[in-house]
Amino acid sequence: MGVFYNIMLGYFFGFALGVGCALAVFYAIYSGGYRKAVEHSLQPQKPKRYLQEMEAAIKRAAKEKAKNS
Repeated sequence: MGVFYNIMLGYFFGFALGVGCALAVFYAIYSGGYRKAVEHSLQPQKPKRYLQEMEAAIKRAAKEKAKNS
């Protein structure tokens, strides 16, 4: 019983909590980036990087639209 108990504790703390912590970190990074993007979109004068990415997104959308038509 002692070995099985130790294996289950190791599995739980190593895998279950480890993956959960990794997902929490990924979500924090994603939501922080999303927050920053919304903040940039609301500024009266847009940052250079924002304008470049917006132009690239419009081109990709037009390319997809032409491809699907």
